[in-house]
Amino acid sequence: MTMLDQRPADVPAGSDGPATGRRARRWRRLLGLALAALLLLPAISFERAMTAPGGGSWEERTVEWVRDHGGAPVVNWMENWYYSRHEPSGVAPEDAALPDTALAPTQPAGVAGPPAVAPLAGAEPVAGEGDWSPGRTDSGGRPAIYTTFLRPDGSHPSVVVGAAWMRSGDTAAHLVAGSMQPGGPGWPGSAQVPSSDVPALVATFNSGWKFQDITGGFYLDGRTGEPLVDGQASVVIDDHGRVTVGDWGRDVTMTGHVAAVRQNLALVVDGGQPVDGLSTNAHGLWGSSRNQLQYTWRSGLGVDAHGNLVYVAGDGLTLQTLAAAMVDAGIQRGMELDIHPGKESFASWAPNGSSATPTALLPHMGRPADRYLTVDQRDFFYVTLR
Repeated sequence: MTMLDQRPADVPAGSDGPATGRRARRWRRLLGLALAALLLLPAISFERAMTAPGGGSWEERTVEWVRDHGGAPVVNWMENWYYSRHEPSGVAPEDAALPDTALAPTQPAGVAGPPAVAPLAGAEPVAGEGDWSPGRTDSGGRPAIYTTFLRPDGSHPSVVVGAAWMRSGDTAAHLVAGSMQPGGPGWPGSAQVPSSDVPALVATFNSGWKFQDITGGFYLDGRTGEPLVDGQASVVIDDHGRVTVGDWGRDVTMTGHVAAVRQNLALVVDGGQPVDGLSTNAHGLWGSSRNQLQYTWRSGLGVDAHGNLVYVAGDGLTLQTLAAAMVDAGIQRGMELDIHPGKESFASWAPNGSSATPTALLPHMGRPADRYLTVDQRDFFYVTLR
């Protein structure tokens, strides 16, 4: 053994000595801390997503968290697989799926409401189908809102869609930013219906998809949350609360009187008819491929021939049957809003002393009827009496 090969007796052959061992231990410690951080950071993010105010089940929040953290392709695949394989069954709707119209006010004589909706052809009629029930009235006793249910799918007659018609001359529309959508601090409204507007409420309802899943924009009170894009279906509210729905750049555009714009995909109804291509979605105008074929909860919004606002929502709908329901309800130009269970929320409101009481449009809507009286993560609309 040479002098260079000599090492302390307590250092095994093949070891590089105490200094190298310390460096190895330090490296393993740093590596362990780095791995712990990689696991901890998602855990903190997930915990925040689960506990943030704004409602929603843990299942909904988990799916949204996965989608927002790089898992959108996986979530889209799973949703396409699941919802396209769960076609609605049955030849008639269950009683529990139908709204209760027994307490609806009587239609005042001489007051015109929305046009009647024909019952589903070739199916056994269901009591109340297509009959508009008047709701909250203005100071002159004229109903500002009517609701009904209809069946748009002859191949699946158990599918029920709720519809609400809101008179433009009696109402004012409002857009509210959520606590997380479109994102950023300082939006007016505190992500809920202002308490001062609750006594005048006519309706509250959901908005559209999350902005990372669309190309459209959001504008409110002079501030752009996401850039507005030509060709996108848009809800536009002016500074007097008048609302319309149209193709941005063709039917509607920015003016000094625009107070709010919410875009979501492309129009699904135009000229009183479903637009071409809904069944193929060849250019991705309505989301990811095959999304249009899912049988799931969907909602839509549009205007009729006289500019009145019409909302529809129901379970077991493809994009094509949503558009068919919108046309049946009288919509001339309309857009899809949010989709999937728990995302659709529509409540009509009746006066109750100095406040108001909500009723869900359909019994199985997954969120409370008073959802938007507390902080919500997603942007939404509400309508008040003028």
